[in-house]
Amino acid sequence: MRRGRRIAVDVGDARIGVASCDPDGVLATPVETVPGRDAPAAQRRLAAIVEEYEPIEVVVGLPRSLNGGEGPAAAKVRTFVRELALRIAPVPIRLVDERMSTVTAAQGLRASGVSSKKGRSVVDQAAAVVILQSALETERVSGRPPGEGVEAVT
Repeated sequence: MRRGRRIAVDVGDARIGVASCDPDGVLATPVETVPGRDAPAAQRRLAAIVEEYEPIEVVVGLPRSLNGGEGPAAAKVRTFVRELALRIAPVPIRLVDERMSTVTAAQGLRASGVSSKKGRSVVDQAAAVVILQSALETERVSGRPPGEGVEAVT
C-alpha cells in the first residue's frame, strides 16, 4: 500500500462530492460538496482542494451501468476528468468503478437517521467516501493502484 493522502471525487450534474483519507490510507472522510452546474468553477474549487490537501492522487468515480458498460454519464465524467487533469497536473487522476456508490451512501445515511432532505446536501460527500474506501481496499488487497490512470493531455 502506497503511503499518502488521496482525494476522491463523485462527479454529478448538480453537485460534486469530495472526500479525503489519512496519509496511511486507512479512513476516508467527507470534505465538502462542490456545486457542479458551472464546470469551470467546480474545477477551480477542486484544484484548490487538491492544492490544500496535497494528495498523491485523485480518485474519481466512473459511473458504469450494472453490466459494466459506459453510457452518457460516464462520457461526461471522462470529459470532466480530462479537463481537471490539466488543472491539477502533475497530481495523477485514477478512474474507479463507482457502481452503486450513491445508493450505498444514501442507505448508510438513512440507517444513521439522516433525513432524505438533509441527506441531499451530504449524500455526494458520502458517495465520495464510499468510492475512496473501495479504492483503498482494492489497493490494499491487490497491491496495485486502483482503476485506470488518466493522462493530462493538452
